[in-house]
Amino acid sequence: MIDFRILSPMEKVFLDTAPAADARQTRFEGFQNECVSFQAAVMSDDAPARLPVMLRAQSPLGSRVRVRSVRSVPVTLATLPGADDNYLRKTPGLYPDLLSDRLRTHLQAGLWHAFWVEVTPEGAAAGDYEIQLQLLHADTGEVLSQASACVRILPGFLPEQTLRRTSWFHSDCLAQYYRVPVFSAEHWQLIERFMAVAARRGVNMILTPLFTPPLDTAVGGERPTVQLVGVRQSPEGWQFDFSLLRRWVAAARRAGMEYFEMSHLFTQWGALHAPKIMADTDAGPVRVFGWETAACSPEYAGFLRALLPQLMDELRALGIADHTYFHISDEPCEFMLEDYAAARALVAPYVDGCPIIDALSSLKFYASGIVKKPIPGINHLQEFVDAGVPGLWTYYCVSQYKAVSNLFMAMPAARTRMLGAQLYKYDIEGFLQWGYNFYNSQYSLYPIDPYAVTDADGVFPAGDAFQVYPGANGEPEESIRLLLCHMAMQDLRALRWLESLTSRAHVLSLLSDCAGGPLTLVDYPRSADFFARLRAAVNREILERKGLAFHS
Repeated sequence: MIDFRILSPMEKVFLDTAPAADARQTRFEGFQNECVSFQAAVMSDDAPARLPVMLRAQSPLGSRVRVRSVRSVPVTLATLPGADDNYLRKTPGLYPDLLSDRLRTHLQAGLWHAFWVEVTPEGAAAGDYEIQLQLLHADTGEVLSQASACVRILPGFLPEQTLRRTSWFHSDCLAQYYRVPVFSAEHWQLIERFMAVAARRGVNMILTPLFTPPLDTAVGGERPTVQLVGVRQSPEGWQFDFSLLRRWVAAARRAGMEYFEMSHLFTQWGALHAPKIMADTDAGPVRVFGWETAACSPEYAGFLRALLPQLMDELRALGIADHTYFHISDEPCEFMLEDYAAARALVAPYVDGCPIIDALSSLKFYASGIVKKPIPGINHLQEFVDAGVPGLWTYYCVSQYKAVSNLFMAMPAARTRMLGAQLYKYDIEGFLQWGYNFYNSQYSLYPIDPYAVTDADGVFPAGDAFQVYPGANGEPEESIRLLLCHMAMQDLRALRWLESLTSRAHVLSLLSDCAGGPLTLVDYPRSADFFARLRAAVNREILERKGLAFHS
C-alpha cells in the first residue's frame, strides 16, 4: 500500500512527517512564460527494505515537464538563539532542500519522499494540460501507483523583471570545489553554467571580481586569487589588462545577466584596508596591496586614480557602464562612518555617475549625505522607508533571522516566498543576498562540502551561504529555496503587471485584502494559502483587463 499525494510546492516534506492535509492540491496555473511547480509525495507503511522507485511524468507538454527528486540534507544549525516561532523546526536533522536529477530513490517503511515537478511552458499554447504521474519500480518498471495533476497555462506573458537582484557569486569556491585552476577552460565552463542557473531564476546582477573580493575573509587571511584585472607596475606607472574582464562580461551576458557590480574596493566591515591585489612582475605574480595597506594610503590612492578612469573607459567600450554599480565596503557600522567616507571619496570622482551601493543599516550614512543609495537589512528597512529614501534596495543574510523573510532551510516556504509581495509593497528597486554559492567556513578559513555541511561549519543557519549545490560533472543542482525565491520574483512581476493595467493603489488594496489586513515586513500571512488567493486574484484581473479571459 502506497500513499501517493500531489502537493503544493509550498510544503516542505520531511522524511518523518506526513504532509499537512491542506497541502494537497492538483490544479496549478501560470502564464506562458512562468515556471509552475508542484510536488508528489510518497510513503508506504509496509514497503520492503529499500524499495527502489522513481517517478515518471507523461503529458502533452512533453519535455517542458521536468521531474526531480527532493533530497534531504544534514542540518546542524537551523537558526540562531532567540529566533521567532515561525520556523518548521529548530533542531538538527535531515531537511528537504536539494533538487536532484537522480530520480532513483528508495522507499523505506514509514518514511516520506517527495519529487519536484516543474513545468516551463515557453512555446506552449494557453490551455489546460494533464500531467500523469506514475511511481515506478526502478528496476522492473512496474507501475506501483499513479496520480494526475492539471496545469493551466494562462494566455499572456509576465513582463520582464525590473528589480535588480544580486546573489553574490563566489567564483573561487567553484575552482576550489572542482579542483580546477582559476580561469582555466574548465573554470570558465563552471562559471558560465552557474551564472546561467542564477539568471534563469531571476538573478540579473553579477558580482564581478575586479580583484579577489574582500568578503568573509579573516583579517590577515586571504582567499584564492580570482582577479579579472591584470596589473603591472613599470617606471611609467601602473598598467592594466582588461582581457579577463571582457571574457567575464561576455560569459555573463551569454548566461543572461543584465547588470554588473564591481567587487568591493576596500575590505569588509569598515573600509580599513585595500583588497588583495596581485601584480605581474618579471619574477612572477606579487601581492602589491592587501591587509598591510591602509585604505587611504598614498600608494593605494594613486593606484585607484590610475585604474578607475581606464576601467570606466573599458566599461563604456563594453557597453555596460550604464548597467554598472560599484562597492566600497560591505556592512560598515556607524562608528566606521569617517573611514568609509574617506574611502568613498577616493572612488566617487572617477566612476562617472555609476551608483555606489553598499549593505549597511545605519541611517546616518544616508542622512549625512555620504551614501546616496544605501542597502539596509530587511529588518532595518522600515526606518529608511519612513525617512523617504528614494530608490531603496534591501538585503538579508545571517542576521535577519527574526520576524522577517529569509531563505534558511528551516523556514516555511511561505516565509521565503513572501519576499516578492514585500518588495512590491515597499516599491524596492534592488535586492542583495550574499551567498549564491559560498562553499567555505566563516571567514574562508577552509573549504567545506555543501552536501555535508550546510551552515558554514556551525556559524550561519543552514541555507544562508548557498542556494545551489556543486553537482557532478560541473552541473549546478538547485535547491527548493532557489525556486521559492524565483516564485517570489514571478509574484513581483505579476503584481507590477497588474499595476500597469490599474494603479499602484489598486494593487496595494488587493494585496491587503488577500492578506486579511496590512502587509508589512514583520506582519504577513504565515499560511501558504495566501499565495493561492493572491495569484488567483491577480491573474484573474490581468486576464479581464487585457481581454484575455480564459475558459477551459
